Amino acid sequence: MWHKSIFPRKVVWVANREKPIAASDTLANLRISNKGNLELVDGKLNSLWSTNISVPSNGSAAALLDSGNFVVKDDDVGADPLWQSFDYPSDTLLPSMLLGFDNKSGDTKFLTSWKSESDPSMGMFLVGLTPEVPSQIVIWINESTPYWRSGPWDKSKFIGLPGTNDGYLGGFILDDNVRQGPKYYSYNFGDTLAYFDISSDGIVKLKCSERGENWILNFVAQNSSCDKYAACGPFGICKSSESPTTPICKCLKGFVPKSHEEWSKGNRTGGCVRQTKLVCETNTNQSVASRRNEDGFLKVVRLKVPDFHEYIWSSDAEECKTRCLNNCSCLAYAYVNNIGCLAWSNDLIDIQEFAYGGQDLFVRLDRSELGEGKPIKLIASLTAICLICILGAIAFGFQTLRANKKGNGKLTDTIENARDTLQEYIRKYDPSELFIYNFDSILIATNNFSITNKLGEGGFGPVYKGKLEEGKEIAVKRLSSSSGQGMEEFKNEMLLISKLQHKNLVRIMGCCVKDDEKLLIYEFMPNRSLDTLLFNPMRRAVLDWGRRFNIIQGVARGLLYLHRDSYLKVIHRDLKVSNILLDEKMNPKISDFGLSRIVEAAQSLSTTHKVVGTLGYMSPEYAMGGIFSEKSDVYSFGVLLLEIISGRKSTSFYYKEEQQGFLAYVWHLWNEGRGLKFVDEVLADSYSLSEVTRCMRIGLLCVQDKAADRPTMPDVVFMLSSEKDLPPPKQPIFTNFENLSVYDPHPHTDASQCNEFRSCS
Repeated sequence: MWHKSIFPRKVVWVANREKPIAASDTLANLRISNKGNLELVDGKLNSLWSTNISVPSNGSAAALLDSGNFVVKDDDVGADPLWQSFDYPSDTLLPSMLLGFDNKSGDTKFLTSWKSESDPSMGMFLVGLTPEVPSQIVIWINESTPYWRSGPWDKSKFIGLPGTNDGYLGGFILDDNVRQGPKYYSYNFGDTLAYFDISSDGIVKLKCSERGENWILNFVAQNSSCDKYAACGPFGICKSSESPTTPICKCLKGFVPKSHEEWSKGNRTGGCVRQTKLVCETNTNQSVASRRNEDGFLKVVRLKVPDFHEYIWSSDAEECKTRCLNNCSCLAYAYVNNIGCLAWSNDLIDIQEFAYGGQDLFVRLDRSELGEGKPIKLIASLTAICLICILGAIAFGFQTLRANKKGNGKLTDTIENARDTLQEYIRKYDPSELFIYNFDSILIATNNFSITNKLGEGGFGPVYKGKLEEGKEIAVKRLSSSSGQGMEEFKNEMLLISKLQHKNLVRIMGCCVKDDEKLLIYEFMPNRSLDTLLFNPMRRAVLDWGRRFNIIQGVARGLLYLHRDSYLKVIHRDLKVSNILLDEKMNPKISDFGLSRIVEAAQSLSTTHKVVGTLGYMSPEYAMGGIFSEKSDVYSFGVLLLEIISGRKSTSFYYKEEQQGFLAYVWHLWNEGRGLKFVDEVLADSYSLSEVTRCMRIGLLCVQDKAADRPTMPDVVFMLSSEKDLPPPKQPIFTNFENLSVYDPHPHTDASQCNEFRSCS
C-alpha cells in the first residue's frame, strides 16, 4: 500500500514481506477465498499470504480505508473489522495506528525495518514500547540489543528529545498509567498526512504533507553521534561534536575511565568506574543516619537521564532525595515534572548532555568527592579568622552608620525619582501610539505570571504569554532587576517600537508601570523566534527554502525601513536570529530595540564607549572600536543570512578539520566552488540553486571587513529581488573576538515568544 498522489511514492505496508511474487508472474492476484479470508496467491494458485481468520460466514468483504487501514469485514457482524492491517505493522506507523503491547492478551505491535531499500523482508531493526513506567520508545538491533531510546514519557513528550517542547508533536497519545494491561502509543495530526518509519539502517523519521503535495521531513530521531545507545559506556556522559560519528565522552565527576588505555585510543564504550567507593558499599551495617553524613548527591544538569529507571512514588523532590539516600543501592535519582521520582540502582548508562533542555540528575557520591569533607583543624582556623573579621566589621560599621543613613536616604530618593520620571514620561504618550495597561489586568491575563505561562527569558527579563479579557493573546516582557538593562533601555524600546510601524517589525501594544514593575506588552507571535526552528534539528525541516527566502527578504525590508524609510533613522545594534520573531504565517518581525540608537539622517558614523550586542554578529569596527553605523547592521544581517542558509549557529560553530570558525568555513567552501556543501542538508534538493547561490554571495558581501566594502540595505533589497550580476566578495580576516571585553545584554536563554508548536499542522 502507498499514498496515491504524493511523491516520492512511499510504500507503507506489505502483506507478503517474506514471500515475494516473482517478477515474471503476471497471474498473481489478491482475492477473497472460499472461507472468507483475504488471500494473495501466485499464478499457480499457491497461497503466499492470507489473513488466516475464522469468518462466521462467506459474506466477507475487503476495503481500503482513507486512513490506510486495509480491513476485512463481515456484513453480518456489525461494523467492527474481522481483520485489519493496522494490527500487523511493517516499517511504517500511520496516524491512529498503535505501537505497544497488552500484557493480558499477549498482543504486541512494533515496527520492523526493511532488509534494504528495495527488499521489504524483515531487517535488523525493531521499534517498540518498553514495559516500565513511564515507558519509552526503543530501537533494538537484532531484536534484543538497544540501539536508540527516546527517554521516558512525561504525559506530553519523551524527555530524551529536548527539542520536542510540550505539545511540539501535539497529537501523540500514550496511556502510561497502568503496570498491567494495554499500553499503546499513537498519534493523529488531523487533516495533515503523516507517517513515521524506520529505515533499513535504523533511522526513525517523521514526514508530513500538509496539502497533499511533497513529503517534508519534520523529525529525525537520531541526529548526532551521541544518539547511538551507550556511546560512552556506564557512568560516561556523551556530548555531541561537529563530527557525525565521533562523540565527546567524559566521566561523571567521581568516576574515572575503566581502561585508560582504551580511552586514550578513542574507544570509550567501556565507560567509567567509581573512584571512591560509597561508605554504605563497604559497611553494610552502617545506620541510615551515618549514610546521611557520608553520602551526598552531585547535581548534573541538561541530561538525557540514564536507561533502566525505576519509578518511585514520592510527594516532592525532597522526599525523592530522602528515599534514594536511605537506600544504598540507589545510585542516582531525578525528579521530573509530570512524572515524579525516578531512581537508578544499576550502572548509569546512555547518558547524554544537551545544549538546552534535558533533566537534572543527582548522582550519589562519597562526600569527599563533593568537596564536603570535614578537615576539623582547617574549619577551626577559618572559624577563628571569621570571628575576628566579623568583630572588626561591627566596630567599623558602628562608626559609619550615621553617615550612611543620610546617604541611604538619598539613594532611596533617587530610585523613587527615577520611577516617577518614567511614569511622567509614559503619560506624555498619545494613547493612540501607546496604550497604558492596568497592572491588575496584566496579572489576570498572565495568571499572576504563572510559570505555565512563561515563554522564555532573555536580556530584558522573562516573557509571559497572556490573554486579555476580550480574548486577544499577548506577550508580556517583564523587566528583571538583574537583566543588565535598565530604565534607558526600557524607554528606548517603548519610544522606538511605538513610533515605528512596519509589517516586518514587531508591534508593541502598550506598557505598564507600577511601583517596581515595568512591563512591555506586544502582539503574540505563535511561531516564536527563528532560532527555535532553525537550530533545532527536529524542527528546522519546517523551514523549507521558500519560507527561508521569505524570511530573508522580510528582515531586509525591515532593516531598510529602519535605516532609510522611517522618519527616525535607527541602528538596531543587536540583530540576530533570536531577535527575529515569526507570526502564524511565518512572516518575520524584527524585535528587541532596547539597544537601538536613533541617529541623524545625514550622520554616517557614531561611536560609543560601551560596546553592546552579541558576539558573532558584531562588525569588526564596532567590536574593536565602538564605531557603529548602518553598515554594522548590514554585517549582522550577513551573518544572519548565512545562518538561515546553513541551519548552523555562527556563535558556536567550529570546523575542527580546518580549524575554522563560521565565516572562515563558508568562505573556504565558496572560494573552492563547493558552496552548496554549506546549504542545510534538510533542504535536500528542494531549494532554488540560483536563489541559494545568490543569497550566499550577498551574505559574504555583507560580512566584508571594511564597512565601505559592504552594501547598504537598499542595495541588499535590490540584490535579493534582481538577477543583476553581483561583485565578488572580499575574503574576511575572521577576527577572533573571544578575548574582547564586550557587554552582552543577552547572556542567558533567549526571551523569544514561544508557545507550543506542532510539527505537522
